[in-house]
Amino acid sequence: MLESLLGVIAIVALFIIISKQQSRLGLLERELGALRSLVLSGAAPAPAAKAAEARPAEVRPAEVAAETVSEVPEAPAAAEQPTAAAAPETIPETAPAEELPVAANVEADAAASGPWAAARAAPAQAAARAAPDIETTLGTRWAVWVGGLALAFGAVFLIKVSIESGIFGPGLRLSMAALLGLVLVGGGEFIRRTGYRVPIQNGSNAYIPAILTAAGAFTLFGTIYAAHGIYGFIGAGPAFVLLGIVGVATIAAALAHGQALAGLGLLGSMVTPVLVASTAPSYWALFGYLAIVLVATSAVARIRRWSLLMGAAFIGTGLWTLLYLADAPLASFAVVLFISAVTLGALAFVWLGRDEEPSALDWPSMVPAFFVAVTAVVLFIHPTYASLGGPLRGTILLVGMLAVALYRPQALSLLFAAGIASVLVYLRNALGGTFDLDLPIGALTVEGLPIEVAGSSLTPIGWLLGLVFAAAGLWNARREVVAAPWRAASWAGWGVAVPLAVLFSLWLAYGNPDRDLLRALLAVAMVAAFVAGGEWIARSEQPPLAGGHAVSFALGGAGVSLLLALHMGFGSGWTTVLLGAAAALPALATRQRSYPVLGWLSVAAAVAVLARIAFDPTIVGADVLGTTPVFNWILPGYGIPAAAFGFAAWQLARTTNGRPRLVMEAVAALFALLTLAMLVRHAMNGGVITSDVPTLAEQAIYTLIALGGGAMLVALDMRSPSPVLRYGSLGIGVVSVLSIVGQHFLVLNPLFTNENTGTIVFFNLLFLAYLLPAAAAAGLALYARNKRPHWYSAMLALVAALLVFAYATLSVRRLFQGEHIGMWAGLGQVETYSYSALWLVMGVGLLVAGVTLKSQVLRIASAALISIAVAKVFLFDMSELEGVLRALSFIGLGGVLIGIGLFYQRLLTRAAR
Repeated sequence: MLESLLGVIAIVALFIIISKQQSRLGLLERELGALRSLVLSGAAPAPAAKAAEARPAEVRPAEVAAETVSEVPEAPAAAEQPTAAAAPETIPETAPAEELPVAANVEADAAASGPWAAARAAPAQAAARAAPDIETTLGTRWAVWVGGLALAFGAVFLIKVSIESGIFGPGLRLSMAALLGLVLVGGGEFIRRTGYRVPIQNGSNAYIPAILTAAGAFTLFGTIYAAHGIYGFIGAGPAFVLLGIVGVATIAAALAHGQALAGLGLLGSMVTPVLVASTAPSYWALFGYLAIVLVATSAVARIRRWSLLMGAAFIGTGLWTLLYLADAPLASFAVVLFISAVTLGALAFVWLGRDEEPSALDWPSMVPAFFVAVTAVVLFIHPTYASLGGPLRGTILLVGMLAVALYRPQALSLLFAAGIASVLVYLRNALGGTFDLDLPIGALTVEGLPIEVAGSSLTPIGWLLGLVFAAAGLWNARREVVAAPWRAASWAGWGVAVPLAVLFSLWLAYGNPDRDLLRALLAVAMVAAFVAGGEWIARSEQPPLAGGHAVSFALGGAGVSLLLALHMGFGSGWTTVLLGAAAALPALATRQRSYPVLGWLSVAAAVAVLARIAFDPTIVGADVLGTTPVFNWILPGYGIPAAAFGFAAWQLARTTNGRPRLVMEAVAALFALLTLAMLVRHAMNGGVITSDVPTLAEQAIYTLIALGGGAMLVALDMRSPSPVLRYGSLGIGVVSVLSIVGQHFLVLNPLFTNENTGTIVFFNLLFLAYLLPAAAAAGLALYARNKRPHWYSAMLALVAALLVFAYATLSVRRLFQGEHIGMWAGLGQVETYSYSALWLVMGVGLLVAGVTLKSQVLRIASAALISIAVAKVFLFDMSELEGVLRALSFIGLGGVLIGIGLFYQRLLTRAAR
């Protein structure tokens, strides 16, 4: 049972080893079939075919393709290669046609029909060769695979049998196994050097020299491990060295036998330290060995350009490094620095040490970037390492990553890894400090040794790290901006992101969150540095001063630095005011530079002010705002940003005139309305603007402001057409109508809330909440005619009519009920009759207005109102009124309807004339 299980595992392992060769050599063999068909057709031979004509004919033409396979051992001399034209001679002329292979029959028919027929038959020949052949598969490839596995495990089973029978002693058994491994390796090398080629079609994956070498390496690995781990014949040191030699030698042999064999050697090399245990391990010996394996693997991978092998080597080394850090709390930083330096050196000088510089990102470099960055983060934030000066040590690794990224542009992943690690470390420092455990401040004792806590060293190290990132990022962005704009943008982005993260972190962790003048000055210095850096990069662009992505990142960093400087140096009120005013600066800069990012910086400033106001609508806090109407912090806090945004939109319209201008127009209009709305709310609520209890009077002011803002946007759009102004005016109109319907008619209606309407008969709450909005809506509807869609003016006119109707009706009720007009007070006889008379009069008035203004909406509204009056008279007055009032109600209704009929007859008669 055990033998079967081992056999299955071995088959899977060896299948992985040879699968890489199968795909590549199979493709080359199919290309060879097409080339052979063209040669047989009599067409002019290619230069390679002409050179092959001088070769002997006893070797098959499939050998020509094998010469180009990089993973197959070097080919014999050219004199040993065959001529393709001589291949048909190897087929006996007396053989029956039906006994020949299909491909041979096709070739013979093509040759007999002439060159054109042969050329037409070439695809058929290639398809015949590519067709699967079960006999070839079972008799050649599978036989070779299983044979290699049998040889590999033969040593294991031989040792097992000898142990069970007691024929040989342990020493002799191990010697025989080692000899078998050497014989297998030597046999593979012998066959390779004697000119071995795959002699069958689609049999490239049955490459016997590689399989024999892999079996020999597997046997040697097992023998050395048994000699140490099972029998104890050799110590840990000799076993470690021997296993390392076998692993490195297997990797080197892969130059002749393919990448799969290199993978086997690398796996054995990385597992060797696990197999060979020691009671007193030497970490320098371990990482020295890993360094040798990594460099050897890098050299082989570079020669053959095996990215998968290179990535696997980096993964193995990185995992060993992290295991060392996790398993040894007081690990030597010199060992960590050594293996990290070897890793970066192997990447920079071995794997990437070639003349050509591809523009694409090198994916194997992502692996060491990840592991070295994680190592640096561990040194930063682990309590023990941080207390031993880990921040400085982690910085050394991060700077080393930057240096390699500068030296090898295709290793750009190192820049991203170093930047992400730096930002995470310092943001974590800002949010939760450096230490996770309960460590005392000042000094602590580990194994009797006093160790100083190094948390305070984060400040100078942070400034150093930010300076390195900024200098390297801006310098390399300028160098790469023409050749590789995306790399330049990456460098510029991290060159500003890391210093900003460091500044923000140190301010929150160690500075004064309310006002920190020192760090505010540093932020101002960063503003100047990033602006100068962006201009420096822009002057190197082609064409100059184009303002590409690298310049955008630099100037964007300047904008964030300015935001931090304002927050650090000023109180909440002045921060909002100055930040809003700062939105005009990028717009002004467009007079000198046409960088696309400038307009968006103004937009970003507007968004920041919006966020600031959403956080604290009172600008300076409710306790500081006061109760003085108008002249308080709301006026400059909302008004100055509104003016600055309007100026920015005006300036952008005369320079770049892009989407940022439209956004700035919208926010300028929004802030203008917000300014008026907040001032009104402050004045009407005694200085309280955050109250959750709305009033109809306050809502009426907001409605008037919104309708006035819509009219202002229409006027601005007619003077300076803009999509923002056009759609903004439509949006404000719709929102105003929805607000009127929801708030004035339903939620805040004094008929339902019984709110006090005031003591003055005419100038009261009803006048403010209904008649004035009705006039504003009617005026906007009239002004928007022929300037906005028809539905817009019609909607506003209808709402105006409804507001007038509500004002008149509620005024009548106030006349009868007093200041409180809640509906639960009931209706009197005269009051009920008054509503009917009022609605009829209003209906007639709307009809006259509709005819005069030629407004169909008003005429329809008149008909609807009169219909409501008719329904009220017949359904309500008939049952509720008594005596003279009932009669007067019907008489008045009849008179009005007759008058309307006569009025329409007069109109029709006049129209007919």
